Amino acid sequence: MNVWIAIALTAAGCYLVKLVGLLVPAGALERPLVQRLAALLPVALLAALTAQQTFASGATLVLDARVAGVGAAAVALVLRAPFLVVVAAAVLVTAGVRALA
Repeated sequence: MNVWIAIALTAAGCYLVKLVGLLVPAGALERPLVQRLAALLPVALLAALTAQQTFASGATLVLDARVAGVGAAAVALVLRAPFLVVVAAAVLVTAGVRALA
C-alpha cells in the first residue's frame, strides 16, 4: 500500500510543478537572468548525470571501461564529429576495453 501512496504523491507533485510553471507570469520568464539559467541548467544537469553514471558505482569511485568510452566521446566531440560518430566511438572503445580486461 505504501508504494501506491508514493506513486499518488509523485503524480500530484508532478502535476503541481507543471501547474506552477504555467502560472508564472510571462514577464518573469523574459528576464535575462532567467533565460540564461534556463539555457544553462539542462547542460549542467546532463553533465552531472554523465559524471555520476561514469565514475560511480553505488557509493564508490570506479575507473573502468566507461571512463575510456566517455574519453573517446570527448575526443570525438573536440574533433567536431557528428553525433552518431561520437556515440559509436564511445560504444566501440567501451566494448574494446571491456573485451581486453
